[in-house]
Amino acid sequence: MRRSTFFLLCIFVLADFISCKKTEQQEKGKGLVIAVIPKGSTSEFWKTVHAGANKAAAELGVQVLWKGPLKEDDREAQVKVVEDFISRGVSGVVLAPLDDTALRASVHDAVSSGIPVVIIDSGLKSDDFISFVATDNYKGGRIAGEKLAHLINGKGKVVMLRYEEGSASTSEREQGFMDALKKSSQIEIVSSNQYGGVTSEIAYQASENLLARFNESDNSLTIQGL
Repeated sequence: MRRSTFFLLCIFVLADFISCKKTEQQEKGKGLVIAVIPKGSTSEFWKTVHAGANKAAAELGVQVLWKGPLKEDDREAQVKVVEDFISRGVSGVVLAPLDDTALRASVHDAVSSGIPVVIIDSGLKSDDFISFVATDNYKGGRIAGEKLAHLINGKGKVVMLRYEEGSASTSEREQGFMDALKKSSQIEIVSSNQYGGVTSEIAYQASENLLARFNESDNSLTIQGL
């Protein structure tokens, strides 16, 4: 799904929900201020999401306030952003929670204050939000696992480097990946409990450390897939 279409849907859901609570004399969407809170604000992925949010806002005639933590593992910073927007009395919130439990209280606070919340990208263990919009992450992981199984002819040793603990979207992908590989009795997942982290530098080092465990003296690897 294109980012602009994705956010057009998210913001439309919020605008429609909010407008239903207004009087008939008030024009739908007019004067709405939507806070969009990503997991992070420096990666190229979230920059494209930002562009999509702005495009959707222009099409719907609402104001979007964009703010998120600098790093995708800064739970406290994202909680603070949510709480700040609650204090400002925004019309609604679109949130990509970087942790599936750490943001529950903040979302509850928003809803209790009369601010509807739409969750995007990654799930939240809560029933307070009005809608959840995301890709099918489990299916994506399963497709990746099936492809890898095909590439190694259904046999061999495989390692999986996870992303970040508490991230629902990637946890679902990882589960789909492993479930696909487990269908092949001759494939062994020899490591699946290591995390790469949220930055390329940390992920690179984690990858190096992980692969070193399976490195032979001639620099060949004892695994067939990663």
